[in-house]
Amino acid sequence: MIRLTQVNLNLGSKEILKQADLTVHDGHKLAVVGANGAGKSTLFKLILGQLPLDQGDLSMPRNWRLAYMAQEVAASEQTALDYVLDGHQDFREIQNLMTKAEQEKDDLKLASLHGEFELIHGYEVPQLGKTMLAGLGFKPQQMEDPVSAFSGGWRMRLNLAKALIMPSDLLLLDEPTNHLDLDAAFWLESFLLRYRGTLLLISHDRDFIDSVSNGIIHIHQSQLNLYAGNYGDFERRRAERLAQQQSMYEQQQAQIKHIESFITRFRAKATKAKQAQSRIKSLERMEMISAAHIDSEFQFQFPNAEKFSDPLLTLRDADIGYEGQVHLQNVKLSLHPGDRIGLLGANGAGKSTLIKGIINELPLINGTYQAGEFMAIGYFAQHQVDELALDITPMQHLQRLKENATDQQIRNFLGSFGFNGDMALETCESFSGGELARLALARIAWLKPNLLILDEPTNHLDLDMRHALTLALQNYEGAILVVSHDRYLLSNTVDQFWLVHDGVLSEFDGDLEDYHQFIKRSQQEDDSSNERAVTQNSAEAKKEKKRREAEIRKLMSPLKKSVDKLEAQVEKIQTSLEDIEEKLADTELYEAKNKDSLQTILAEQASQTQQLQEVEESWMEKLEELEDMTEQLNNS
Repeated sequence: MIRLTQVNLNLGSKEILKQADLTVHDGHKLAVVGANGAGKSTLFKLILGQLPLDQGDLSMPRNWRLAYMAQEVAASEQTALDYVLDGHQDFREIQNLMTKAEQEKDDLKLASLHGEFELIHGYEVPQLGKTMLAGLGFKPQQMEDPVSAFSGGWRMRLNLAKALIMPSDLLLLDEPTNHLDLDAAFWLESFLLRYRGTLLLISHDRDFIDSVSNGIIHIHQSQLNLYAGNYGDFERRRAERLAQQQSMYEQQQAQIKHIESFITRFRAKATKAKQAQSRIKSLERMEMISAAHIDSEFQFQFPNAEKFSDPLLTLRDADIGYEGQVHLQNVKLSLHPGDRIGLLGANGAGKSTLIKGIINELPLINGTYQAGEFMAIGYFAQHQVDELALDITPMQHLQRLKENATDQQIRNFLGSFGFNGDMALETCESFSGGELARLALARIAWLKPNLLILDEPTNHLDLDMRHALTLALQNYEGAILVVSHDRYLLSNTVDQFWLVHDGVLSEFDGDLEDYHQFIKRSQQEDDSSNERAVTQNSAEAKKEKKRREAEIRKLMSPLKKSVDKLEAQVEKIQTSLEDIEEKLADTELYEAKNKDSLQTILAEQASQTQQLQEVEESWMEKLEELEDMTEQLNNS
């Protein structure tokens, strides 16, 4: 277990932990939550031994193997697969030793290493790496691309796979679902549910937390508070202390009203019945958890546009792609004010292509693009966060978008996004990823669009900000098109789903659980393909096993002959020494006249004794080697 006792930790003048206690038992899967800056990542650094304690004690089993998802990866020409396989340290170590033994032509050492390699299932590790990369969205050809060819988000996926492939007793994951799409998040969830070690997870994805954790570590006011159950249980217990506060009641009622409206509209509609039932479950859950957000500093809105067109946008028989090559064909869609659509599809299926077609960044190859007279798109994409000007302030960002706005209007607006006081006047160089994401959302809301297109808007956002975003989208009157791996956001903001699959856009009849089942069915073909690869690898492994056994037997044959030969020499020398001892037993040998004969026999005895010792040592060494190889053969 991990045990922290009366721990004090300060970073500069900031107190992170004060007289904090925590016990984590083996096999527990705990989510670490708390406000930004509370000390979640700092706790990980303590456990990893990267930070010293100011006071107190931290203990854990010395023999525990720790796996940690690194937050950075340098560009290199190493292939993606090789980079991930480096995470399996035993695999790499034995593999390197085998290469060295082959170069030195040390057949005996090589045979021993083959045995060790099989014990760690080394011949299956490359296929395991491929399976992990596929689950995280990498295509087979991408696995052979150099690390330098991937963007920062995709390198984080490589870091995640590298941590997961390492055999471990303790796994530390810091925001693993950032940069994942919904399909990859589902895959990671299933992997962590099978993980047998102890898991500590920092995440702001509440549905993901609920799915994989059985406890919550809440860092609050420099204390480590452990709650049994998932995030919903944690919020419910915290809500008991806040349930009387009127502002929470108002937020709760707004959510209930929105969901009840959906249920009323679609309960009787066959194609929406499953989604209506899903909303009923969401309503029950939301009533229990919403009070935990009473202390949230974020209460922003997407102001409604002054004018609307209906429809806002229409695509007819549209072919969308790049450089004349069609990726999506015959797209038919119409977006109207009030539409709330979640866009589903595997990585690379064409979701981004569709969005670029909708915002007219990709001109249609064929078909008709018809925008309404008053259509105004607000588009959020992760790359836009990276492209924000860092040398100007949040105030200046909004002033450049609307020059006639007063400073007070801008300050009030920025305050709802958490940019209060002097923070609105600071340049953005020191802003965190979450702060930049909030600023990007503020810029979009500031312009009052009537069509919101949000591509993974929750990356880098904490739980409070995600909740505030959910409420803002519920109260928004324009059209919404959302791509997100955050199931809570999708479940509580969209009314219908579109699916991009096999180059075609279609309406998906079902909810997120139905989509999860769809993914599983779609992956069956890939699984069959993987099984064939594994079967082939198994056949190759068996073939390799037989080859190794043949090599061992080949090495054993001359070794056994050497053992037999040395054993015969030992017996011969022992017989010779017995003869000498009989001669020395003759009393006449010690008379003066036989002095020379006695000296000769004694010299021969000494020589034979020395020779016996040398031959016996060689015999024992060879015999031990033969026994080791026999054991390898029996265990292979």
